Amino acid sequence: MQTTLSAEFKGTRDGDAADAILRKCVHCGFCTATCPTYQLLGDELDGPRGRIYLIKKVLEGDQPSRATQLHLDRCLTCLNCETTCPSGVQYGRLVEIGRRIVDRRVERPATERAARQVLKEGLTSSLFSPAMKLGQVLRPFVPAVLKDKVPARASARAHSWPKHPHERKVLLLAGCVQPAMLPNINSATARVLDACGVETIVADRAGCCGAIRLHLNDHAGALADMRRNIDAWWPLVEGLERDGSSGRWVEAIVMNASGCGSVVKDYGHALAHDPLYAERARRISALTKDLSEYLPALLPKLKPRLGRARPAAAAPARERLAFHPPCSLQHGQQLRGSIEAILRELGFEVHLAPNEAHLCCGSAGTYSVLQPVLSKQLRDRKLANLLPLGAQAIVSANVGCIQHLQSATSTPVRHWIEVVDDALLA
Repeated sequence: MQTTLSAEFKGTRDGDAADAILRKCVHCGFCTATCPTYQLLGDELDGPRGRIYLIKKVLEGDQPSRATQLHLDRCLTCLNCETTCPSGVQYGRLVEIGRRIVDRRVERPATERAARQVLKEGLTSSLFSPAMKLGQVLRPFVPAVLKDKVPARASARAHSWPKHPHERKVLLLAGCVQPAMLPNINSATARVLDACGVETIVADRAGCCGAIRLHLNDHAGALADMRRNIDAWWPLVEGLERDGSSGRWVEAIVMNASGCGSVVKDYGHALAHDPLYAERARRISALTKDLSEYLPALLPKLKPRLGRARPAAAAPARERLAFHPPCSLQHGQQLRGSIEAILRELGFEVHLAPNEAHLCCGSAGTYSVLQPVLSKQLRDRKLANLLPLGAQAIVSANVGCIQHLQSATSTPVRHWIEVVDDALLA
């Protein structure tokens, strides 16, 4: 695509980055076919090709409008279009730049600004956990829009963390909302890794990966989150960086929330222009692995620890599961099939939805709060494809997807590592 940047953007970091991305786009429209919002709304400007056109016009000097902002807001940033694109257009980075520029020029209504501020500060605050506990106590009385975001109280086992020291160690990002909403995901991860002879460490000062502020166009705040996490992790990483030894140094940073993993793997890019953090950010990204990438090498140690072991390949599987691959896993990290392969190796019967397994469930971070109508339409569409599988549970790999889907079905929706943890021998 030919572009002619206005003088305002020519030679700037954002302008040059956007220009390079735009020039890869051939406007073929393949991306439109796999865009969830285009499928719902049928508007070219609510698909990747239309949004690319809007961003291009702004970079070339057009004044964006409130309508421009709304079309960019409706994007889930699911990155399905990147998977589809034959030209390798980095749409996610382009729309991030476009939103940042448009928000500087188009003032949002006061109600939107307030909602975004509450999400940005509230979800990452230390007060989120007590607020969630209060919400769980009052859950029968809260409005439906909030009840959807408040899971039932977790069992005591959800807070049971293994105490065994191991020579092999990994770091785990606890996350900002996951410990309060679904704490069993982190403890189940630690228990499964413990059964494999790996100790899981959580750095106290690490917090939100930066995704929430990034999605809400607070670029500076997102970078501050990233730097804080790097500072929290670095003491356990620098020894490995220096001499390659194990011992007290962690061998990987394991992510059990695919949305966080997608962002942390991008720290090297996000901080590439920061002279103090660029090299450390690159190293952190290189050490980061989704749990589904780290666990396969440990399966020989894990399989003997599972209860109700299958005596033969033909024996009935432990549990029939429907797997929903989050967008941040299959499109953001380009990881497909790894979780299904792990679960099948461990004796579970796993099925993907026969239709639209590649499409977003509508959670998309804060999207389900800011765009509730579209979000619920996508959720219901996803469940309509998953529930006919007749599975005993739906499993996924991201806390947002799990809670979003659970809000509209009585079928249990869980993290896949939880079902593995349940199968561990006592």
